Amino acid sequence: MDEVMVARIGRANGLKGEVTVQLHTDRPQERFTPGARFRTEPSIGELTVRSARVQGTTWVLGFEQVRDRTGAEGLRDTRLMAAPDEDEDDGWYEDDLVDLIVYDVDGTLVGAVVALLQRPAQDLLQIALEGGGIAYVPFVEQIVPVVDIEAGRIEIDPPPGLLDLGRD
Repeated sequence: MDEVMVARIGRANGLKGEVTVQLHTDRPQERFTPGARFRTEPSIGELTVRSARVQGTTWVLGFEQVRDRTGAEGLRDTRLMAAPDEDEDDGWYEDDLVDLIVYDVDGTLVGAVVALLQRPAQDLLQIALEGGGIAYVPFVEQIVPVVDIEAGRIEIDPPPGLLDLGRD
């Protein structure tokens, strides 16, 4: 079975080897329980959750294999991989969306997806625009009505001026 990224490790947090994580799962309280194991990309070996807590709006994880800040700093940008969870919402993972070609609803080429940015209010598609520049498009059904992984394309219906904000 294919694995999916459930989190990307961010910065070290404190002195005891904890790290912040950017979530890519709808069920962090079930995924990040003590003893849960994750394969890593790039591979640095398996990581086993020692502790998990929420600090403000950010998840903080500690791993059995890392006990100090120096070790935690070495984990930055590591992706935690796991089998897909059948009970999670039918959402999209960043790995599914990156490199998809973006068109507007009239069929005009807009660019390509370079990232999915998770934000408190809503996720944003980061799109490298065809003519240069970067656009940030709210990843909501009203603006992104079509995501076709099989065809390698996304269709967007942006409000007037949204794409102009990212042009050089």
